[in-house]
Amino acid sequence: MLKTSPAEQAATAERGSRPRPKFLGAQTVAATLSAVISMGAYCLAMAVHGTYPFGSRSRAVNDLGNQFVPFHAHLWDLMHGTASGDLVFNWGSGFGVPFLGDFFTYLMNPFSWLVGLFPRDQVEIPVFLVTLLSVGLAAFLMTVFLGRLRPGSPWLRGLLSVGYAVSAWMISDGFSDPMWMWGLAAFPMLGIASDWCLRGRHWILGTLLVFAAWAGNFYIAAMATIGMGLVLVVRLILEDTPLRERLNALMRAATMTATGLLLAAPVLTVGLKASKLSQPAPDATYKGPPGAADYLAHLLPGGLHGNAPQISVGLLPLLLVLAFPFMRRVPAKERIAWCVLLVLVALSYIWAPTILLWHGLAMPNGSPYRASIALTAMLVIVSWLALSRRPRPLELLFGAAVTAVVVAFGARSPYVSHGTWILTVGGGLLALVLLLLLYRFRGQRPMRVALTGALACTVFLSTAYTVFSVTAIRDSSEWWQPKRTLDARSLAAHDAVRAHDDWPATRSDPGPHEFANNDPLLLGGQGGSYYSSYVPAKTAEALHALGAGWYIQGRHTLAFTDPVGRAIMGVGSYLDWAKNRNGFTQHSVAAPPVVTLRPGTASDAGAHDASVFARQERVLGTPVYDVPALTAAGGPPATAAPNGDLHLPGNETGSKWTSFSASCTPGTEAYWYGPWYTGSIQAFGRTVEQHGRYNMTSNTLLPLGTVPASGRFTVALGTHKAQDIPKFPIGCLSRAKLGAAVDHLKATAPQKVTAGGHSIAATFPKGTTGTAVIAAPAVTGWQCSVDGGPARAPGTLGGLMAVNLGDGGSRLSCSFQTPGLNPGLLASGLALVALLAVGVGGAVRTRTRSSRTPSPSSANGKH
Repeated sequence: MLKTSPAEQAATAERGSRPRPKFLGAQTVAATLSAVISMGAYCLAMAVHGTYPFGSRSRAVNDLGNQFVPFHAHLWDLMHGTASGDLVFNWGSGFGVPFLGDFFTYLMNPFSWLVGLFPRDQVEIPVFLVTLLSVGLAAFLMTVFLGRLRPGSPWLRGLLSVGYAVSAWMISDGFSDPMWMWGLAAFPMLGIASDWCLRGRHWILGTLLVFAAWAGNFYIAAMATIGMGLVLVVRLILEDTPLRERLNALMRAATMTATGLLLAAPVLTVGLKASKLSQPAPDATYKGPPGAADYLAHLLPGGLHGNAPQISVGLLPLLLVLAFPFMRRVPAKERIAWCVLLVLVALSYIWAPTILLWHGLAMPNGSPYRASIALTAMLVIVSWLALSRRPRPLELLFGAAVTAVVVAFGARSPYVSHGTWILTVGGGLLALVLLLLLYRFRGQRPMRVALTGALACTVFLSTAYTVFSVTAIRDSSEWWQPKRTLDARSLAAHDAVRAHDDWPATRSDPGPHEFANNDPLLLGGQGGSYYSSYVPAKTAEALHALGAGWYIQGRHTLAFTDPVGRAIMGVGSYLDWAKNRNGFTQHSVAAPPVVTLRPGTASDAGAHDASVFARQERVLGTPVYDVPALTAAGGPPATAAPNGDLHLPGNETGSKWTSFSASCTPGTEAYWYGPWYTGSIQAFGRTVEQHGRYNMTSNTLLPLGTVPASGRFTVALGTHKAQDIPKFPIGCLSRAKLGAAVDHLKATAPQKVTAGGHSIAATFPKGTTGTAVIAAPAVTGWQCSVDGGPARAPGTLGGLMAVNLGDGGSRLSCSFQTPGLNPGLLASGLALVALLAVGVGGAVRTRTRSSRTPSPSSANGKH
């Protein structure tokens, strides 16, 4: 044998004493198996239920259909260069809106970018993969993190991680929001980073994990940071190390988190600024905590009821969590600390101030219990702390007894379903028996392998049945009916919109809301529909003031349905819905270009429009309406409201109608505008229902009919509700005058209009004077210049961009800059410098220590 020197022997011993890499060997295989079980169980449930992509039933329910399938379709367009816009600005929705905030919020899950690898008409497949792969990654990372909490069988902690990855939160709250799925992975990411803080290692890598968690989805990452921060505090309390070392670990965690947040600053600053500039959300108030029985019932799998936090992680982790307080092998201090944490976090979900804290100081519109994902992670953590200590039979039986009490107490909750009983009684008993046998044969490897395999099968089947049970309950509700997204009709509509796309000369509008709340993103073109948390307030106000409708207090805008509104916005082609094979008809109309010219100085300064019709005429630049005064014609009389509107008294039976007569030029088209009106309208031999509600739902202009030869007609209103309508709710449109107005705007239009991703420019004849009007809402961030002069924010005409050409100009150039981006980039740059400084400093220190250490040869040369 070759002899080695003492120095070489010492070096070999040092290498052998170092811990082996955590991502090698059995842990990697176990973590991968956990991911496969999680994803496989979810797919099996979808296949049995016949849900896409394994069956004909669409997954596109709620916001998955209304927002995220359309947003991913738009991402496909961006990746393939077919979108009218770029990451900075979206010309397609809301007649032009900022997009970077949407991208950061809805499309930063890295799995979302797989959409570019699929055909556009198969976008729903990668959207499904976003959820599926995020679930697998969460299970993998949670398996790794649990091993850092306490050593033990990687196979068993992998099975517990399945309960976290496919928890009730994921099945009921998270599945329809693909960007939230990254939050599943964010929890164990931050847990691994916090563990490195405890061990004084990998500060740079930990910072990058914080960055990845927050950049992927800052909403759930905030909850993950709070949750894992609490876990870290408990671990520090339980650490048997000097106080100074624990404070150092806490400081490392704080600096790591702060630097990671600064790296992700553009995501935060852009999102926060976009939120500040957005149309306000409807007021959300907490309706009070659920009953104790309802809350406890949500610890059990297989049910669906929105009145409590969704915290079930399956029966296997639940049995272990409930056995944990009785495990005498666990020090009392540790049992108390973890149990107190679980109870306090559970209570924090039902107290309004702490609900606000979990959700970024804003009460969510929708479920107030989205942060329950944090408790699911903590439940799995505690279940592993129990299982890694090999709970004894009596301790497991105590846990089973407490589980039985939970079942008995929660049985009266509407959450408990048929599936809940099957999973609790059947799956729970099987899990208990297998845990008892694992303890009984703890020293016999072959039996433990067989029992672990049986437990894996139990977890797989119970998880699949849980997903199936919840999905079946959800799909039986009318509220959860799928939206029409990418089917034969919508694909035909997409082809029709694209075939008539003439942007930026004119717009091709998909028309009023029909398929999803974001039809322009789904179908292409440039329309008014837009549904997002970031609908700019200026967009909602401008479109509403010109007669377009909205939902959700303006956070879902709609396209114009009247000829004047379409002409103002340069709509040359649009879809209208019809009862035919395709479900729509294509219309092409004469339209002015997107950039037009008005004489003199045209702006909103000092404007006081008596009606929506007067406002449309002012923006169009030409009178096109008769706006008649209404004369009482029968029924309960309307009275003057304090603000000048007309007040309808309404009546309990609805049998009496308030009628008005009006006079207009024969042959003109009568339009009704009552934005908040709810009730029936009778005119020109037909009855129409409207469902306006101040200020949540605004009606668009409604065509009533053609004015007869007499010029007189009657409009009758039947409503149970006392309410106000505008003083001038009727306008009679002259198509001839509108045609002449459009011809004039085309005749005076710029010679050329060009649009970039987030810019628009127009070339006029030299010396042109007047005001150039760009048919896009003047949202914050636009800067315009004339003939290369200084860039300034544009003025407004009807809320649209208006730029005075001064004494004469020929070149108008406008560019959009995302509000909040520059401060975010600056903060991110500073964080990057800090990272580089820490990295270089660490390398220098390592090299310095190495140079100070005598080499073996020099040491042997000493006498």
